[in-house]
Amino acid sequence: LLALCLIIQILTGLFLTMYYTANIEMAFYSVNYICRNVNYGWLIRTIHANGASFFFICIYLHIGRGIYYETFNLKYTWMVGVIILFLLMATAFMGYVLPWGQMSFWGATVITNLLSAIPSLGIMLVNWIWGGFAVDNATLTRFYTFHFLLPFIILMMTMIHLLFLHQTGSNNPLGMNSNLDKIPFHPFFTFKDLIGFIILLFFLTLLTLTNPYLLGDPDNFIPANPLVTPVHIQPEWYFLFAYAILRSIPNKLGGVIALIMSILILIILPFTFNKKIQGIQFYPMNQILFWFMVTIIILLTWIGARPVENPYIITGQLLTIFYFS
Repeated sequence: LLALCLIIQILTGLFLTMYYTANIEMAFYSVNYICRNVNYGWLIRTIHANGASFFFICIYLHIGRGIYYETFNLKYTWMVGVIILFLLMATAFMGYVLPWGQMSFWGATVITNLLSAIPSLGIMLVNWIWGGFAVDNATLTRFYTFHFLLPFIILMMTMIHLLFLHQTGSNNPLGMNSNLDKIPFHPFFTFKDLIGFIILLFFLTLLTLTNPYLLGDPDNFIPANPLVTPVHIQPEWYFLFAYAILRSIPNKLGGVIALIMSILILIILPFTFNKKIQGIQFYPMNQILFWFMVTIIILLTWIGARPVENPYIITGQLLTIFYFS
């Protein structure tokens, strides 16, 4: 499913890039042009935008499955997977900046500004990434370059991910050795995968053709204006849990560290394993903790979309503490 998502994203992205112009004067209107005048341009664009959401749904399910069945014991596979997640988040963020709407511009400003929290190097780094003293044309063009480049790097990393997986073979729901039960990939797994593909494509098509802008942000239909700040700056839904963690810490540097750690915490999992049986399907208490964590992440996602007001601030802080415990 993840491979399918990646392929869909690369293909639709390639077709979009044929008409897109990476210039602050033109970017917004070129996206508009794609949607109005290019043959099926609206379809390609909405599939690309919603395809990203489905990609993240699949990848979060994949990570959740890895934690549930404790497949993070395959250390190399797991580490490469975490790197892929970072690359994917970077790619998605830079893609969000490209249409150059209000939310794009302010999202880019806020997130790149986080680097200024780094002691003594911060300001220099931010100016280096912006290519000037503000988010400008230089920023847009370099973001476009990297948004084009990274998916191919992700593709390569995926191959390395699979290479490490095939060194050992994968785990299974029983956590036992399954070498005796191996069956040919085709026709068994090809058809099993095909069912998944069809379901995914069905929901993607359903969302794209009925409510394509459901997951987007209405502020992004306004061209970027450096003079007007949107009421409520927020990223796409799949970053909201991390964004909520970032916001819940009053100190800038502390928030940035917490943000990075919220993903990096996945790396320590292989070193915490000390059980006789792999997988938590036989450990009811661990299952309770696991679903508790899932709930916390869902709640953090919800908090991230709310404005910074009183009941929400303290809720976010409590949830952040729970997330790391």
